[in-house]
Amino acid sequence: MKTSFMAFSLLGFFSLFFFSLSSAGTIHDLLRSRGLPAGLLPKDVKSYTLDADGRLQVFLDGPCLTKYENRVFFDSVVTANLSYGGLIGVVGLTQEELFLWLPVKDIIVDDPNSGLILFDIGLAHKQLSLSLFEDPPDCKPQGVLQKNARKEKGFEFVR
Repeated sequence: MKTSFMAFSLLGFFSLFFFSLSSAGTIHDLLRSRGLPAGLLPKDVKSYTLDADGRLQVFLDGPCLTKYENRVFFDSVVTANLSYGGLIGVVGLTQEELFLWLPVKDIIVDDPNSGLILFDIGLAHKQLSLSLFEDPPDCKPQGVLQKNARKEKGFEFVR
């Protein structure tokens, strides 16, 4: 009887846990429900997991590049601790700053009414407009975006 009660309790716990994950819907819905803009992650997220302690893992089809204000590189897996208004300890996300690729460490929305989002890139903190992150961006495999970026700036490679 004691083991059946324990099994029933565990089943209930896991049901609640998975129900809470599934009720969030997409990763973009989850971000919005935690006070973050949906466009922090690209459209084509394959799947994600969220542990009970807030550890978020986001799985993409592969590494890719997109552009907000600057170019941003997403690894195949992006991890962070998700809290209300923040992604802390981000791994798998880098941002181009003055020809250098710097890892994004934290992403924080302190006050949504300010219209600003804070990126900790290690050497500095960068504030950007929340409006840049309203909609999830398309994310292209690395070579595709680089080719297009060169053509847009008039630096097409000629053999």
